[in-house]
Amino acid sequence: MTKIKLTSWNVNSVRLRAPQIARFTQEQNPDIIGLQEIKCLEEQFPFDEFKAMGFPHIEVSGQKGMHGAATVSRFPLKRMDTDFCPEGHARHVSTRVDLGGKNDFEFHNFYIPAGGDEPDPKANPKFAHKLHFLDKMIDYFEARVTENARKVLVGDFNIAPHENDVWSHKQLLKVVSHTPIEVDALAKLQNSGNFTDCARSLHGDAAKQELFSWWSYRSRDINKSDRGRRLDHIWVSPALKQAALKTKTAGHKIHRSCRLWERPSDHAPVTQILDFS
Repeated sequence: MTKIKLTSWNVNSVRLRAPQIARFTQEQNPDIIGLQEIKCLEEQFPFDEFKAMGFPHIEVSGQKGMHGAATVSRFPLKRMDTDFCPEGHARHVSTRVDLGGKNDFEFHNFYIPAGGDEPDPKANPKFAHKLHFLDKMIDYFEARVTENARKVLVGDFNIAPHENDVWSHKQLLKVVSHTPIEVDALAKLQNSGNFTDCARSLHGDAAKQELFSWWSYRSRDINKSDRGRRLDHIWVSPALKQAALKTKTAGHKIHRSCRLWERPSDHAPVTQILDFS
C-alpha cells in the first residue's frame, strides 16, 4: 500500500447520514474516515452498514443523542487509551492504524467543543470547556513530541484559525470559532507536536472559499452567499509531512458538493492522501 486516503467528516448523526456516507465512499473510495458528532451510543452505531461499505475495522466513542466520534477503516485499528475531555463527553477516538509495516501511524479523531456564543471563559462555561479541552490536547502531544511516532490529527476543531478561513475576518473576530484566544490556543496545539496543517501547507495562505468546510443551515444557497468557515482539519506530524505534501494540491480536497445533497450535514467531508512511495 503506497497511498491511502484519509477523511474527516462531521456527519451530524451517523444513523441519519449513513446512506450519504455510503454514497461518498462509493464515489471517493476513502481508506479511513474519522466521523464526528455521530449522536448515538456505541451499541446504536450502524456497524453492519459500514462493514458493507468496506470498513470492517470500527472504533466508536458514543454518547446518547449528542457528541460522539467514530473511526472506520479498511485497515486494522488498535484503540489507544487517551482522555482529552474534562467533562467526560464522547469527543475523540485515538487509534493505531496497522498497515503491516513501517508506514503504521496514529490516527487521532477529534470533535472539539464548539464553545457556545460568548467568547469569555469566566462568563461562559462552554467556552471554558473548549479551552480546557485544547489544553489537555496540548499537554498530551507536547509530552510526546520527542517520539518518532507518526501521527495524524483530524476532526471538527470548531476553530477557523486563518483570516482566510472565514468569509469575513473583520466581522467574525468576536465570534466564537475565530476569536484571537481560540486561534492562539490552536496555534499552541499545532506547535505542541510540530504538526503540519495540510490544507494551508498545500494550498497556501491566499486560498479562501475553496477551503471552507462548514456553512450554517440558515444559508439557503451556500454557493451564492458563501459565508463559510474552515472548521475541519487534517494535520500530520513531521514523520508524515513528506507523505502528505508529496500529493500536492490534488491530495487535499474539501468536498463541497456533499453539502448540497438532500438533508446534508452542515459540514462537508475533507480528504487527504498520504503517499508513501
